[in-house]
Amino acid sequence: MTELNQRKHMDLRRRSIYLLPNLFTTAALFAGFYAIVQAMNGKFEFAAVAIFIAMVLDGLDGRVARLTHTQSEFGAEYDSLSDMVSFGVAPSILMYEWAFRDLGKWGWFAAFIYCAGAALRLARFNTNIDVVDKRYFQGLPSPAAAALVAGFVWVMLDNSFTGFELRWYAALLTVFAGLSMVSNLKYYSFKSFNMRKSVPFIVIFLFALFFIFVAQNPPLNLFLLFFGYCLSGYVMWLLGLRKPKTPPPSPQP
Repeated sequence: MTELNQRKHMDLRRRSIYLLPNLFTTAALFAGFYAIVQAMNGKFEFAAVAIFIAMVLDGLDGRVARLTHTQSEFGAEYDSLSDMVSFGVAPSILMYEWAFRDLGKWGWFAAFIYCAGAALRLARFNTNIDVVDKRYFQGLPSPAAAALVAGFVWVMLDNSFTGFELRWYAALLTVFAGLSMVSNLKYYSFKSFNMRKSVPFIVIFLFALFFIFVAQNPPLNLFLLFFGYCLSGYVMWLLGLRKPKTPPPSPQP
């Protein structure tokens, strides 16, 4: 009887709706929606910054749920839908409004590749969450892809470039991000990083230096950071090709 009650309790927790983590998810969803509205109104810098804010909030909701033991199936599904808006629809509309309008069919085709890549990436993540190595993501995570696209728009606006001038470069970057999301490349997930573990003093000092580095030029440094992360999957793949394959063991006589 006790075991049956425990199962019922676990099923109830999975179906429950918890306020705190879902507040962060709702805030991330609002930031994504705000980015779409601002992109449609021609305020591209506001839209790019809103996508970065959505990325920060998206990183917090899962950690808050785990720290407070408030994970639920509702929260996981809600988070996935929020990610699709903030990291799938919002970046593709931002890039289309900023650079792709003059490309005709090629413009919306490039934007759709990114949007479809984000949807497929999220669907694959949800179905493979229990079978993949927790240390690595399969394919570029959608928040990192969104940061790459939004960071490109932000840094180019900061340097007074127009979307028309860079429309083909923007299209290549957008398609590259979309295809990277549906690839089988491995990307380090940082999930093995334990926030409650004691660390040497130098680690805190390095974190302080990192924030100083980003604050010097946020558009450029954030773009370079996520562009480097995007390339890391390809670097790991190339290094894996160079490793000699271990021969199968010889059969015993």
